[in-house]
Amino acid sequence: MDFPLALGPAPRAGNARSFSHVFGAADCWLAAEMLRKWKKPLLVLLPNPRDLEEWQREWSFFAPDLDAPLIFPDREILPYDRLAPPADATATRLATLAALPNWRGLCLVPLAAALQRLPPRSFLDQHAFVLAVGDNLQPERFRQRLIDAGYRNVSEVSEPGELAWRGGIIDLFPSGSPLPYRIELFDTQVESIRAFDPETQRTLEKVSRVSLLPAREIPVDAAALNEFRSQFRAKFSGDPQRAEVYRAASRGQVPQGAEHYLPLFFPESSHLLNHFPPDGIIFMPPGLESASQQIRQDWQERHEERAYDTSYPILPPDALILTPSEWETALQSRAQVHGEAEGPGESLPCGPLPALQGNSETPLSALETFLRHLPQQGRALIAAESPGRQEALSERLNKAGLSATRLKNWPDFLQSTEKIAITVAPLERGLLLKEKNLVQLALISEAQIFGDRVFAQRRSAQVRQRHVEGMVRDLGELQPGDAVTHEEYGIGRFQGMSTPFAAQGDVNEYVVLEYAQGDLVYVPADHLDRIARYVGNGAAEPVLSRLGSQHWDKAKARAREKAIDAASELLDIYARRAARQGRAFAPPDEAYWDFISRFPFEETPDQQQAIDAVIADMISPHPMDRLVCGDVGFGKTEVALRAAFLAAHGGAQVVVLVPTTLLAQQHYENFQNRFAGIPLRIEVLSRFQKGKTHKEILAATQAGDVRILIGTHRLLQKDVVFKDLGLLILDEEHRFGVRQKEQIKALRAEVDILTLTATPIPRTLNLSLAGLRDLSIIATPPQRRQPVRTFVQIWEDAVVVEACQRELHRGGQIYFLHNEVRDIERMASNLKRLLPEARLRVAHGQMPEGELEAVMLDFYHQRFDILLSTTIIESGIDNPHANTILINRADKFGLAQLHQLRGRVGRSHQRAYAYLFTPDPRAMSDDARRRLDAIQSLEDLGVGFALASHDLEIRGAGELLGEEQSGHMDEVGFTLFMEWLNDAVAAIRAGKDPRSLAEQRASGPEIHLNTAALIPDDYLPDVHLRLQLYKRLSDVRSDSAIGEIMVEMIDRFGPLPDPTRTLLCQTQLRLLASQIGIDQIDAGPSGARLQFAQENQVSPEKIIALIQRPHSVYQLDGGQRLRIRQDLPDGEARCQKIIQLIEPLRSNA
Repeated sequence: MDFPLALGPAPRAGNARSFSHVFGAADCWLAAEMLRKWKKPLLVLLPNPRDLEEWQREWSFFAPDLDAPLIFPDREILPYDRLAPPADATATRLATLAALPNWRGLCLVPLAAALQRLPPRSFLDQHAFVLAVGDNLQPERFRQRLIDAGYRNVSEVSEPGELAWRGGIIDLFPSGSPLPYRIELFDTQVESIRAFDPETQRTLEKVSRVSLLPAREIPVDAAALNEFRSQFRAKFSGDPQRAEVYRAASRGQVPQGAEHYLPLFFPESSHLLNHFPPDGIIFMPPGLESASQQIRQDWQERHEERAYDTSYPILPPDALILTPSEWETALQSRAQVHGEAEGPGESLPCGPLPALQGNSETPLSALETFLRHLPQQGRALIAAESPGRQEALSERLNKAGLSATRLKNWPDFLQSTEKIAITVAPLERGLLLKEKNLVQLALISEAQIFGDRVFAQRRSAQVRQRHVEGMVRDLGELQPGDAVTHEEYGIGRFQGMSTPFAAQGDVNEYVVLEYAQGDLVYVPADHLDRIARYVGNGAAEPVLSRLGSQHWDKAKARAREKAIDAASELLDIYARRAARQGRAFAPPDEAYWDFISRFPFEETPDQQQAIDAVIADMISPHPMDRLVCGDVGFGKTEVALRAAFLAAHGGAQVVVLVPTTLLAQQHYENFQNRFAGIPLRIEVLSRFQKGKTHKEILAATQAGDVRILIGTHRLLQKDVVFKDLGLLILDEEHRFGVRQKEQIKALRAEVDILTLTATPIPRTLNLSLAGLRDLSIIATPPQRRQPVRTFVQIWEDAVVVEACQRELHRGGQIYFLHNEVRDIERMASNLKRLLPEARLRVAHGQMPEGELEAVMLDFYHQRFDILLSTTIIESGIDNPHANTILINRADKFGLAQLHQLRGRVGRSHQRAYAYLFTPDPRAMSDDARRRLDAIQSLEDLGVGFALASHDLEIRGAGELLGEEQSGHMDEVGFTLFMEWLNDAVAAIRAGKDPRSLAEQRASGPEIHLNTAALIPDDYLPDVHLRLQLYKRLSDVRSDSAIGEIMVEMIDRFGPLPDPTRTLLCQTQLRLLASQIGIDQIDAGPSGARLQFAQENQVSPEKIIALIQRPHSVYQLDGGQRLRIRQDLPDGEARCQKIIQLIEPLRSNA
């Protein structure tokens, strides 16, 4: 049954139509009807920037048959901010400006963005162009054109507006493009264009052309900066050199916050409506008038606050946004549609939905009453947040005698005749359509039923893969002065790469290490497997080793012995555990596959590996003891949910043990959501329940009726008795006390254990303990998770206000960390003075536990704006609405703690901000300055995550290995200790003596080919990328790994030069020599000499057979040496010839 809406003709240019009774989501429904019937472009002005997301969700619900809308977002900076807008926001805006003149669908624009003055259309026309395969271009001119269009030179592109130039290969991330492109030139001709993955840098597909837009909304070429300076002098009186923005432009730099000087870059500016098609319609839903007044008031207030800063002179608001009369003039020439709840105009057949929120005891009472009293022709569609919520609501309605049919979307509902239906759609607003004052169709969102926003993770099904391998590039991010360990020489400082010079006839690149007393060691780049980044406990600077002393050898011997002891202990633990018999659960059946089909997202590769490993553990006859590591929001809970289903469906009981009541409540809601409709009873034991409920849950648990019980350490008390406990899920075990850990240990012998942790576990430790401690790492972040933008500076009231207002402006919440309980109330008063409009609450560890939990829960439910707290927020519940954190006296925190605190924000797709306030840098210690520099520079989610959390990794390693081993780790550095542990585990499992394996590893084959084997800097100028590749090549253990690196290098940097081909071949030769047992190879134009290790794989018979061949080129030279007398070519051919000559010595040859 469709609902006809007689719209009549579309308004003509210069005319307007008005509709009244526009309630709830009626504006979006009306927009969809207008676009379908009038078939004219439609631009919707939204009162608030946060309405964008709501409208996008509603549009996909009401109009699944129409194109997704174009978006023109706000710049995500406050008026007069001294920041550049985020690159992704700028890219979206420019892409929309380019597409808008020919657009025939819907465009969504916050009013604040529509009022902004923009570059003229000629700016886009001048800087936008198409590049196609076969085009001829002048490389330098093309490069300058990109830089003039705002593109930034970087070593690796990762976000829109970046460009990396390497000889004949250009990596380019065009503004508005979802992916970067790699452009390969043959001389001056474009030979190929390939889209590639910015994470792995590998090619995804070839394309024939790519559209390029400018990267900023302002020109940045020399002429534009001169125009800016000229207009700046005309606009502002006084000495322009006093203004930092003017001085920056004079230096040829684009000033920070340059977008707030946009009119000074152009003879005349434009605005959004000038880009919109002439026959398009402007739709103005309710709320725009008050929004317009608020926007102008915000600009005026910000201008008054900053107008007196002579070092940063600013333009008046009217220069940057359209005046009321200009805006009115721009609208007058356009066709308009106005929508209001009340007032004159054509009445829509809509009304306001009645209040449908029930009380806490009977939350659905109001909804049930409404549904029972629907008129004969009336129908209702309920929009649930997720499939699990749909199941739960359906069940509740069924129990009330109200059957709800499941439908896919709004068009399905219109075409059906169902009285009550339910669908999955994460909507905020509802809709009521009437006829003759009787309800015909009602759309009811879950948010209207339960009042508070129902939180659901709205992640994309397609998650960008992030290789776990790429999390730690041990040497790729080294800076001069960083501490490293060399297995032979000890702890030194990295001082850079040396210019290549000849040693024994070789031409190599060298890493320069500085030791005590200024001694230098030059390490060949192919020996980087002996170097590791030094990571200690962070308490003190490492002492540099003294060359020639015995101290390093003794420390190394002690640490190596401890690594062997740790490996032996771990193997013993594994053997004892493997001997125990546990419960073998039944393999997944149809019910399990039905359960996982409700998971609305595609599993990430490492999440799927963790799930597969847990299931394999559970169906085996041995008890499971698996640790799953991953940051919040990376999917650990889903692993636990599937394990819980397998156990509970198999007849066992499941306990989920968490450190806090709030986390227990959050887990309970997650489990209820995912298990909705499945006849398994789930309960939570917490202080939020009354005593009578407690007793009833305990009795039901003992009887076996409760299958999944969630709670804190309260579950470890003696009165909690299980009928058949089969699985214990531990969340953040390290946060439980000693006595509680002992109680948990008592359970370990009997049941399967699954531990979840957000404490990072190092990749090296994972490798070393593979098969011993069962570890699974989930390292793939959600697709739209963005790095946190971090600022370190001295406290300024204006900055605090600006940071908070930016977040409040977009509807978000704020963490403010002040770690001094004694004066936290004074800080609260100060913040209330600075931000009188914000709702603020205080939380700290000395508050009564119940009161603290109530504050945290209210923050989670968005009942206030700013949470002023101590470090208790370090591991709180996940709140995707809090995307700004301010940390007072950040110099007092360690790097890991700063990383974890900063990690409280940025858990949604919104850009997050972290402000770290410090005293004057001169009053801080060197360590504090270094920590703050590091946290500011390490914004990336991948490498930055791994490096910033190294001391957390050590904490994780210490927990797993014990305190004694942790002390010896500090002597040699964490990374080296882990490598030795890995070697020892491998040796013991293979039945070898780990001490001999360690010595063999320390020496390794020495190869001198007397030819160039390196990555030339004219092929790859970036020293960090070269260092990274050298490290990877020195670490490879198979020919296939060398092949993969070769493919990647050609793909990223172009055809390999001869010295690099020789380097790859030399790596292959090193592997072969190691397998055979050759210690050293010296080669030249007239032959080669091989030095065998004492322990080698070559049989005397094989050597004799080679020597006795007719015209043999082999000759013995003492007991352990073999000469090859043959003329050898130069370069790679020499290396390949030696491989060919020594291949017959391989044991299986």
